[in-house]
Amino acid sequence: MSAVSGVRRLPILNRVGARAKAQGEEERPLPVGRQVVLQLVLLFITATVLFPVVWIFSISIDPRGLFRPDGLNLIPPGATLAAYQKVIAQPTSNPIGFIDLALNSTKIALGSSAVAVMLGITAAYAFSRLKFRGREALMIGVLGVLMLPAIATIIPLYVFLNQFQISLGDLSFNLRASLLGVSLAVISAQLPFAIWNLKGYLDTIPKDLEEAAAVDGASQNQIFIKVVLPLATPAIAVTGFLGFLGGWTEYLTAFMFIHGNVADWTLSIALNSMVGQFARNTPWAEFAAFAILFALPVSVVFFVFQRYLVGGLAVGGVKG
Repeated sequence: MSAVSGVRRLPILNRVGARAKAQGEEERPLPVGRQVVLQLVLLFITATVLFPVVWIFSISIDPRGLFRPDGLNLIPPGATLAAYQKVIAQPTSNPIGFIDLALNSTKIALGSSAVAVMLGITAAYAFSRLKFRGREALMIGVLGVLMLPAIATIIPLYVFLNQFQISLGDLSFNLRASLLGVSLAVISAQLPFAIWNLKGYLDTIPKDLEEAAAVDGASQNQIFIKVVLPLATPAIAVTGFLGFLGGWTEYLTAFMFIHGNVADWTLSIALNSMVGQFARNTPWAEFAAFAILFALPVSVVFFVFQRYLVGGLAVGGVKG
C-alpha cells in the first residue's frame, strides 16, 4: 500500500519540483555587473536629490551669512545652530513667533484637507455608484473647475468672502481677512481634485463586495462606512496628504487675504517676508534654517503614512 501511494506521489512531486525549478529560474539574481551599474545609478540619483537639501542645511549653520557660495563647504567653518534659535524665537521683525506661524499653517492645512476629504469621498461615492439625473453634467462641471488655474479663482473668492462682515460694537469680523476664509478658499481649490481622485479609486473597488453586504442586510450607509471606506484608505491617505501639503505651503491666497493681519500670518508669508530687496539684504542663514523647519513637518507626515501613500499612488489613479 505504501509502495502504491509512493508511486502516486511521484507525479505530484515531479510537478512541484518542476514548478519550484521554474520559480527558481524566474527569481535568479541579476549578474553582478548589472547590479553594480544599477546601484551606481541609484546612488547618483540619491545624491542629486539630497545635495540641495544638504546644501541648504549647510547655509543654515554658516555664521557668515554668505549670499553666494565660496566653495564646496558642506560643513562651514564655525558651524552653529544660532540661526535656528533665532528663527524659532522670532523669524521676522514682525511681532509673531515661529510656533504661532506654525499653528496658523496647521489650522489651514489640517482643516482644509479634512473637509476636502470628507466632502470628496461622499461626492466621489455618489458619482461612482449612484445613478441620478444630471450626473454627467455635474462631473463635467467638477472637471471644468479642476482645470481652472488657481489664480483665476482668487479674485472671485476675495470678493465673495469679503461680503461676510460682522460689526457689533468693538467686535469686527471679516470672513475674508481670517484663517477661516483662507481655509474655505483652499477647500474650494482642493475639493474638485479630491472628488476626481477618490472617484477613480472607488471605480476599482468591486461592486460584488457591496452587493454581498446588501444581501446580508446592510444599509447603504453601513456599506459605505464599513465596506467602502476601509478599502479606500490608501486613496484617502493620498488625497489627505496632498491636501495637507497644499494647505501647508499655500502662499498666494493667504497673502492676498490676510497680509495686513500679522497675527494670522502663516509660515509661507513669513518666509517670503524674509527676502530682502537685494541678495545682500537677505539673512541667508536664517532663511535657510526657516526653510528646513518649514519642510520638516511635511516630511514627517509622509514617512509616518508612507505605507498608505505608496499604496494609494500605485492603485486607482484618476480613472473614469
